[in-house]
Amino acid sequence: MNSSQDTIYAQPADQIADFQFDSRVAGVFGDMIRRSVPGYAQIIATIGDFAHRSVKPGTRVYDLGCSLGAATLSVRRQIEGRDCEIIAVDYSESMVKRCQENLSAYVSDTKVDLIQGDIRDIKIENASMVILNFTLQFLPPEDRILLLQRIFNGLKKGGILVLSEKLRFEDQAIQELLDAQHLDFKRANGYSELEISQKRSALENVMKPDSMQTHETRLTDIGFSHFSTWFQCFNFASMVAIK
Repeated sequence: MNSSQDTIYAQPADQIADFQFDSRVAGVFGDMIRRSVPGYAQIIATIGDFAHRSVKPGTRVYDLGCSLGAATLSVRRQIEGRDCEIIAVDYSESMVKRCQENLSAYVSDTKVDLIQGDIRDIKIENASMVILNFTLQFLPPEDRILLLQRIFNGLKKGGILVLSEKLRFEDQAIQELLDAQHLDFKRANGYSELEISQKRSALENVMKPDSMQTHETRLTDIGFSHFSTWFQCFNFASMVAIK
């Protein structure tokens, strides 16, 4: 999953457009997410491990907001020979095109149905696993519970949802501390102050993080029997919920 170096925000711009998953972002996304999201490689590997434990023969896995296909590939490696199907969905034509190239680079007996479309329009059924890997935060807040309810309804008993998100904190002191740690993480990975500032402006109207309390309350209210955070580094976390 090679990509070019992310220099999208390296030059000063008079106006910062809202962030989009366009061809420019798709071309550098692997580098962008590695340098921006602490623990991303661990999250991807563990999603595969969860699939190995939880995906039942003859069922489906949904990767909603699949981007370049990292989670789909991680799952596919772990569920060979189970007669399962992975439904991978992304809204961005550029992401889907690059995802298809990444999937085609490896041979597998597990079918992947790669769809360019809106995850809110995807019918979810016979699922033993659903993945929302840094995806829910880009939906309008009012649409999130509706999608999660549809995921719950489409999961089989014992099926799991893996939800990875950037977090917002109710405690302002914690918010400031962990936000500062994340900025240091980006600086350590070579991003300049200009890049950090301009990307933050681009994301301001596009990505609206929830608090951990919001995630837990929403999922338990929907009906998930079990919920836990299994990974957190600074203001990024991955959670698992079991039906």
